[in-house]
Amino acid sequence: MSLLSLVRLSVPGRHRWRRFVIVGFAALALTVGSLFAVPQTAQALVPLPCDIYASASSPCVAAYSSVRALYDSYNGSLYQVTRASDGTNLNVGVVSPGGYANAAAQNTFCSGTTCTITTIYDQSPQHNDLTVEPAGAAGGANVAANASALPVTVAGNNVYGIYLPPGVGYRRASTTGVATNGAPESMYEVASGTNVNDGCCSDFGNVESTETDTGASHMDALNLALLNDPGSSGHGPWVEADLENGVFEGGTAVNTANTGNASKFVTALLKNNGQNTFALKGGNSQSGSLTTWYSGTEPSGYSPMHQEGSIVLGTGGDNSNRGTQSFYEGVMTAGYSTDAADNSVQSNIVSVGYSAVSTGGGPGSTIVGPGGKCVDVSGDDIGGNLAAVQLWDCQTLAADQHWSPSALGNGTLSTLGRCLDVDGNVTAAGTKLELYDCNGVGGQQWVPQQNGTIMNPQSGLCLDDPSGNTANGTVLQIWTCNGTSAQQFSVTRGTPIIGNGNKCVDVSGNDVGGNLATVQLWDCLTVATFSPLALDQQWTFGANQSLQTLGRCLDIDGNSTAIGAKVELYDCNGVGGQKWVPQSNGSLLNPPSGLCLDDPSGNTTNGTQLQIYTCNGNVAQVFRIN
Repeated sequence: MSLLSLVRLSVPGRHRWRRFVIVGFAALALTVGSLFAVPQTAQALVPLPCDIYASASSPCVAAYSSVRALYDSYNGSLYQVTRASDGTNLNVGVVSPGGYANAAAQNTFCSGTTCTITTIYDQSPQHNDLTVEPAGAAGGANVAANASALPVTVAGNNVYGIYLPPGVGYRRASTTGVATNGAPESMYEVASGTNVNDGCCSDFGNVESTETDTGASHMDALNLALLNDPGSSGHGPWVEADLENGVFEGGTAVNTANTGNASKFVTALLKNNGQNTFALKGGNSQSGSLTTWYSGTEPSGYSPMHQEGSIVLGTGGDNSNRGTQSFYEGVMTAGYSTDAADNSVQSNIVSVGYSAVSTGGGPGSTIVGPGGKCVDVSGDDIGGNLAAVQLWDCQTLAADQHWSPSALGNGTLSTLGRCLDVDGNVTAAGTKLELYDCNGVGGQQWVPQQNGTIMNPQSGLCLDDPSGNTANGTVLQIWTCNGTSAQQFSVTRGTPIIGNGNKCVDVSGNDVGGNLATVQLWDCLTVATFSPLALDQQWTFGANQSLQTLGRCLDIDGNSTAIGAKVELYDCNGVGGQKWVPQSNGSLLNPPSGLCLDDPSGNTTNGTQLQIYTCNGNVAQVFRIN
């Protein structure tokens, strides 16, 4: 704690629409449901994106959105949700033809439980509907998106986007009308520039007919990410083309003319004539026009294209599913769209008024400090240079409260494309913290200590809350390391499950998480580094009462119901051996067997494999979900 008097700085207030804290998915559904009491307004009959493209001789062959119709006459379903409590489905449609999603119906249906998005309907006549993607060559089976994780306002209507963190993805293997073998096509999506990472690959577009890499030019898909960060221009993310075995900002992987789009809502557009030319465009979905980042020849080795005609959302063609994105709408067309049509589509997107975005949190970890407040950036997910770094109420869906190791490494931490920085690279006690371009200087390096402090090695000082003030907007500083409560910051990545002896439920191996990996007790490892350490001790409740980590589910070996059956990690498949229900006495019940998760003989040795056993409420069956 600083011995100086707190200097009261004027910090811009944060006027977040998402000013609520979510505890578990069930609470999210209830909380957001209460926000969605505003009646929807009907949309006037105007040409929508697929009407515009059809009139320009490049009709939509796939059209997806969880927020609105993409044809002025569309009156069908947008997506299907599945209720965790009983497995029942609901198709969510539009309130009126050409209008917005009936989110109120979803809220009523999902009240008191959680829902996932199990189908995303194609609004085009081709009916290329998307369902949850199975395992592939480069990733395990995906799970469905949490249906209420991404509330957003469009034209004054409260609706939901689709939040696609790592391990969530959709696919249509067999399609009709989609370009193959060098045929021309175009595509756009509205996504978020604040929910991105450098993981491969959260794509939208044309991919292989099987979940396998079949070589360069066999994909033609949009990617909005930080994949080509070293040597790129601007801060990213960049609108890129994933053409398989290469992600391109232009004719080459890095194109310095492409400086990226980092707004909350990004219109990303790719078109490819399939033979020798492609183009990339990007723009702010809330205002302005599109910028053409590249228009020219295909990269070397990609002429002609050899598309296979499947469609993916949230992964790569071989099911590489380590990327993240927020998706609101997107289409694919037959034919190379005209610039005039692209511009008209952008004008329509701007006109509908995307606003009040919640990014789903984005990638990275929250850093929780004194008073349970989060390390946060002033402003509402804007993240400009010199923005104050402060304490603020933790908000699950705030992108600027999620921090990741930057591409520079060396202990640097980034959010919104910039790094946690000591003002002026100064080493004096009391120097304030800010956000700044990542440059790797000493004032951007941070090392968590075992006593809960976070040290800046260059200065030898620690991250500090001045005078222990926990008021929203308190700007953080560096100060002499003293281990007091004003310097206690915990790095969180998910939900640890703490068992007997304060050991964590863990997966054998170092964050590998393959099928049949042992699920065991191990020392909790959550503080020592900002690197992705012990991700396999971070669990989330998923669809159908599952518990998930590393893209797979907590599973009973062989789907057994026998006393003493061991537990493991396995592809999520919804079987009874993957259902876990917390009980009031702290146990985790597996309903099909009637048995509870159990630490055999109360053994707390690292590596003790867990099992199911007769429920008895003793300490070997008490698991605290933090």
